[in-house]
Amino acid sequence: MSGYEHDGEPVRGLPGHLPAGEQILWQGAPDWRTLARSALHAHWVAVYFGGLSVWNIATDVMAGQSVLHVLTTGVLTMLAGSVAVGLLVLYAWLSARTTVYTLTNRRFVLRHGVALSKCFNIPYSAVASAGLKLDSKGVGDIPMGLAGDARIAYPHLWPHVRPWSFVNPQPMMRALPDAAAVAERLSLQLQQASSAADRPFVAKPVRQPAARPTAVQASGGQPAAAQA
Repeated sequence: MSGYEHDGEPVRGLPGHLPAGEQILWQGAPDWRTLARSALHAHWVAVYFGGLSVWNIATDVMAGQSVLHVLTTGVLTMLAGSVAVGLLVLYAWLSARTTVYTLTNRRFVLRHGVALSKCFNIPYSAVASAGLKLDSKGVGDIPMGLAGDARIAYPHLWPHVRPWSFVNPQPMMRALPDAAAVAERLSLQLQQASSAADRPFVAKPVRQPAARPTAVQASGGQPAAAQA
């Protein structure tokens, strides 16, 4: 379930019906636990408030405060941290529920948005490069560089965007449990798009653990078509 705002979709995850000759090859969504850790850094927020609690307690003890005051300070700090981490985890869960990544035989479609839904259509001819990054559990990210002057604003894509790619934002399928298999599908479609456009295609490994499938990279293409 992705929410009532998406009940009117003619096809799940897509802004309209598929044209003749186009078919869905794969659909998926992020793992919310990995999204909370990798995109929202909820674990570092928890560490921060844990350290802050220890610091406050130690400061109060050194200042000679009463036991009740010391305990109250520690509990309130941890409570604030729990609320902060809880909100981040909640957002990650909602984001995963409202996100659909779609690969067809012609394009990649990103539909996401917790409060305001957005949908971006990116034809494979507009993908200049794509990569694969896997963690130790096989959950991974697939960033896609856009060709030419194609641009989609970083805030419009977040959190489904390669971190720190502010100048040239790269849409990214994030926290995919089956990232390696999806990368293989994407690689095949990019190869076919490259062949149809008579431009070279190069497979290239990116950051990932040993013995994992390689990432993919292509060159050339046309500007992406975006729909919000």
